[in-house]
Amino acid sequence: MGWLNDLYQTYEANLAHVGKIAEVSRGRPYMLLPMFHISQSAHIEVTVDPDGNFLLAKVIDREDAPTTIPCTEDSASRTSNVVSHVLHDKLMYVAGDYLEYGGKSRGKVSPYDMYIEQLTGWVNSPFSNPRVKAIYKYVKKGCLIRDLVASSIIILDKNGKMIEKWTKNTTEEYGEKPKLYEVLAGTVDSAFVRFDTYEHGVVQPKVWEDQEVFDSFIGYYESTYLRSLKKDFCYVSGDRKTLAEKHPNGIRRSGDNAKLISANDTANYTFRGRFLSASDAAAVSYEVSQKAHNALKWLIAKQGKIVDDRVFLAWGNKETDIIQPEDDTQSYLESFGSTLNAEEEEYTHEMFAQELSKAIEGYKSDLAYDAKVSLLVLDSASPGRLAVLYYHQLDANEYFERIKTWHQTCTWRHRYRKTDDGKTIVFYGAPSTKDIAWAAYGAKASEKLTKEVMSRLLPCIVEGRRIPIDIVRSAVNRASNPVAMEKWEWEKTLSIACALVNKHCEKEGYGVALDVTNKNRDYLFGRLLAVADVLERSALDKSEDRPTNAIRYMNAFARHPSRTWMTIQANLQPYLMKLRTKATYFTKLIDEIGSELEIDEFNDKPLSPVYLLGFYSQRHELYKSKKDKENEVMEGEQDDNFES
Repeated sequence: MGWLNDLYQTYEANLAHVGKIAEVSRGRPYMLLPMFHISQSAHIEVTVDPDGNFLLAKVIDREDAPTTIPCTEDSASRTSNVVSHVLHDKLMYVAGDYLEYGGKSRGKVSPYDMYIEQLTGWVNSPFSNPRVKAIYKYVKKGCLIRDLVASSIIILDKNGKMIEKWTKNTTEEYGEKPKLYEVLAGTVDSAFVRFDTYEHGVVQPKVWEDQEVFDSFIGYYESTYLRSLKKDFCYVSGDRKTLAEKHPNGIRRSGDNAKLISANDTANYTFRGRFLSASDAAAVSYEVSQKAHNALKWLIAKQGKIVDDRVFLAWGNKETDIIQPEDDTQSYLESFGSTLNAEEEEYTHEMFAQELSKAIEGYKSDLAYDAKVSLLVLDSASPGRLAVLYYHQLDANEYFERIKTWHQTCTWRHRYRKTDDGKTIVFYGAPSTKDIAWAAYGAKASEKLTKEVMSRLLPCIVEGRRIPIDIVRSAVNRASNPVAMEKWEWEKTLSIACALVNKHCEKEGYGVALDVTNKNRDYLFGRLLAVADVLERSALDKSEDRPTNAIRYMNAFARHPSRTWMTIQANLQPYLMKLRTKATYFTKLIDEIGSELEIDEFNDKPLSPVYLLGFYSQRHELYKSKKDKENEVMEGEQDDNFES
């Protein structure tokens, strides 16, 4: 129950945010919900005056659809059963003339009668609110659909019944599709209606954002329903409190039916032989359940990452906004407002590492002494059950040290990110876990596979575990087969694979900078391949954008280096002739690298992943040297022009 207690404490620490709308980076509003409230996506908005008279109705745009509504314990967890919410609800509940206009009957109890009975209890209680009374006066008239028809929101057929769904035949007969039928995913009876009130000359928040309305319902619900529930020992708080019989759903998004805590299996008695009742297995108070679930929904909307319905979430108990472990180094630098111009090539790995270290140290200095960080991964195996796949809490300082270590060890030089105007961003550091999954299994890898890789990498970042070797091998194998990919895709895969190999061989202390003193057989073979690649590329015209022989034979070279090298070297002869004296530098370099190899090491034993590091570093050094020479020539020409 540790994760549940963390969420409960997070809610208690953020009471100032309860009931207040905020904007998330994804552009959708979110709220730390009050107790006994949930969020629903509404389709129709109806406004009435203080006397309950209809003023106007409109169809809601998708971005404005999230609506905070009061709910009961039963309605918050309803699925296909008929249980009404208390104020805002679907058309079948809030429209008294629903059956009159062709609506279908649902069981013995009318959904509308159930809705009115609950709303009457609230209106007649000591906790009533004037705005709720105005809405009650209107819905009691039972004329909602008539008003929606008059407002051209709902369309009737020739028999005076609601058109359930808009089809091609309906368009031919009645014209263009109305807006309501565009935003609805199902039939018209599933349209969700929210109510608002308007009084001339009075400025008020929307009813679904009004703190007074929130408090009114909380007071009413606590004074009625909660009194009837039994009190017992709460496993989370340790106090004797009113226990929750049902727990909320809608955790990942509105309409999500999966629950984290559920005990609706009394018919099958799956707990028989272990417990006498469901509460013996997990007794959680209503207060803790409501606050913990609402905190979780808020955090997911605010900073969670969702991949194929799997939630990756990290938050702080003091300051909820923290850097997420799945991001790459460049994302961290951007979020910290780093002044490092990542578009420039001349920045070194050390400069990026120092910048990241400085940013994280500054972040840590603002932390409270007892600050903690919690990490949670959630997913559902079925539509109705949500499971905690991973939970870990650690000291905030330790968390940031682990983050810093990961980004300073699983590091390489990357060029696959772009600015908004299309310029290449060059950065040194760790790739994101999603990009690692992409490099290991390809851009067409399913989200199911991607989320599994991300889940397996999370403990490597926050607990310091070794990267699973199968992920490293898969990335190396793909990087060794460049002809199967577009050039940009291979370059991205190569740099990410190098980062993983560098982390896997952390003790050896490899880096992007070429190490000419390294006598490792695989590293030297990688250097040879890079020289052959750059040599042939230098001999080709700019218009010849094709793979070199070194690239074409790279996969075979990794498996049979000595035999494949003989083939590559033979194929280099025409390009050596074409370059003539310019080829001298390359041939000397090949001889120099070859002389470092022991006789018995020049064999066909498959190369280890380290060869990719030698390949990348040597190729980077050659291209960097070429660029430096070009700059020297240009500077010399400028000096000559200046002197003349």
